[in-house]
Amino acid sequence: MRLLFSRVGAPSAGGSMAYSPNHPAGTCPVCSGLGEELVLNEDSLFDPSRSLAEGAILFSQFSSGWQTYLYQNNPVLNPAKKLEDYTPEEWQFLREGPSGKPPKVEIRSNKTGRVDRVDYEGVIPRFRRLYLSRDISKLKKSLQDEILSHVSHGPCHACGGSGLNPAALASKVLGMNIVEMCDMPAEDLIGVLGRLDDPRGVSLARQICAHLQRMVDLGVGYLSLSRHTDSISGGEAQRLKMVRHLGSPLSNITYVLDEPTAGLHPADAERVGRMLVQLRDAHNNVLVVEHSRQMLALADHVIEMGPGAGSHGGKVVYQGDLAGLLAAGTPTAQALARPVELNRNPLPWHESIPIRDAHAHNLRHIDVDVPLGALVAVTGVAGSGKSTLARTELPRVWPDAIVIDQRPIGTSSRSTPATYTGAMDQIRTVFAKANHTTPAWFSFNSKGGCPVCKGTGRIAYEMAFAEPVEVTCEECGGRRYNPTALGYTYRGLNIEQALRLTVDEALGFFNDPKICVPLQGLADVGLGYLTLGQPTSTLSGGEVQRVKLASQLSRTCCVYVLDEPSSGLHAKDVEVLLGLLRRMVANGNSVVMVEHRLELVAQADWVIDLGPEGGTGGGQVVFEGTPEQLVGCEASKTGAWLRRLMG
Repeated sequence: MRLLFSRVGAPSAGGSMAYSPNHPAGTCPVCSGLGEELVLNEDSLFDPSRSLAEGAILFSQFSSGWQTYLYQNNPVLNPAKKLEDYTPEEWQFLREGPSGKPPKVEIRSNKTGRVDRVDYEGVIPRFRRLYLSRDISKLKKSLQDEILSHVSHGPCHACGGSGLNPAALASKVLGMNIVEMCDMPAEDLIGVLGRLDDPRGVSLARQICAHLQRMVDLGVGYLSLSRHTDSISGGEAQRLKMVRHLGSPLSNITYVLDEPTAGLHPADAERVGRMLVQLRDAHNNVLVVEHSRQMLALADHVIEMGPGAGSHGGKVVYQGDLAGLLAAGTPTAQALARPVELNRNPLPWHESIPIRDAHAHNLRHIDVDVPLGALVAVTGVAGSGKSTLARTELPRVWPDAIVIDQRPIGTSSRSTPATYTGAMDQIRTVFAKANHTTPAWFSFNSKGGCPVCKGTGRIAYEMAFAEPVEVTCEECGGRRYNPTALGYTYRGLNIEQALRLTVDEALGFFNDPKICVPLQGLADVGLGYLTLGQPTSTLSGGEVQRVKLASQLSRTCCVYVLDEPSSGLHAKDVEVLLGLLRRMVANGNSVVMVEHRLELVAQADWVIDLGPEGGTGGGQVVFEGTPEQLVGCEASKTGAWLRRLMG
């Protein structure tokens, strides 16, 4: 886009970089290209129920110390008068200062008795000048925190958040500047660029449109080019990566895709499938790790691993075509043979969470009732507003809702399933009692840790002009513990060997309820194959969500919001998950799941389907009712796919 504007827009000494906020030629001089600035919450500085003498200015530097004289000793304001009794003129004088020449205020030093006469300055302009227009990092931390409590981040007033200077914004193509074009949905921008007939930009516009069309083909045409990447879902992020890498005209390339349809509605997954087939037909090798029935149906060759997970897997169970798989009787074959079954006896509900005028993001001021005491599925194509409804609007109405998403529970290699569930503390205690020593010996963060790698098991070497290189610690061999700690045993295992047990194995090894109860929660959510010492930073999004679920199983009368709980799960694991969700509801909880997996949607008690499309074409309630009623809804894409799977 920058190159297009450089060619067709107004001439600029900076070339295409003149349209980048990261280049001096295009940078906004006010926000330095950041697109945002600190915005003062002016009302937070005052308490109208107090007088100046009582501390009505809620900023320590103006209500104590020498600056107090400006406001309590000036000739206009009565320091004993409450601010709520001020006249408009007095409020103006306090907040903004005088409109004409400022009066002089005497400032007397308490130490020397020296008297200075300084110009009066309103609270707001003084705060801006002294604390928003300077680097406050040199101030003491407590004062920095106090300053930041009165401000927030907002779009830059000069560039409107674009980060570009006026010259860059003044350059237009087809009557629009670069920001206006980038703010458009990709599918709409294609039509705009298609009208370009300037010979300097036609070729570039065609190249841009080719990329935009791939976004549309993959079902993310509703995204704008200016959309921040931290605001898009995992499924959207993966499809954008596909747009970037899969549009190559090269052949004889091997592509490896890890669950490309994870988090996608079947209608969106169908588009991904078409692109993968096109890649194959262009003489490329396409390897796909998948659980989706749709993707398996497209495969020329299937390799099934198993038969179980963790230590029970790692073997090739089947290799061949799809017809052979269906006759092989493997776990995947059994899952494919089972039809999707509708919940014919949904739980009745009498109370609900009323959500009214929901309009966050692309929701179109919708009204919806979310049943309590039931398993509720929120469905719809990508970008239809599902997550916004469930994760933004519902908690707004019901603040006690427990939102369980797939965000990492620990980015540190020191966080493990044993530490997250709390079982690790008791494991250390058990080892300590058995060996008549202190629990610190069984922590790799304390006395038990390897002195060379500090209990990480890895050593990082800084490399000049390159990324750091990590190698296994030679001292402990990656075991993380020192020889003394490894010399202590419990029932024949040392602490490092105990942490290599899977959750299922640990349940049979330990007989302490303080260890087994939290570990049983992991087994109940289908994570019995995880080892106790596996870093949580290595877990998938679906595993992370189930670990979080395991810690919540004992609670009752709660409202849970789950974002794609079936992500990354085999059909066999989906059955386990469904059983778990049913038990949660039976315990008096309400479960709301944002879900695409039709096996789960079909078993819900109530379905709220949004759409009909994504982005600007979504945000409406297409259907509310039972799964059985959903199948008969002609307007619902989810209902259409359910009908297809049911034959």
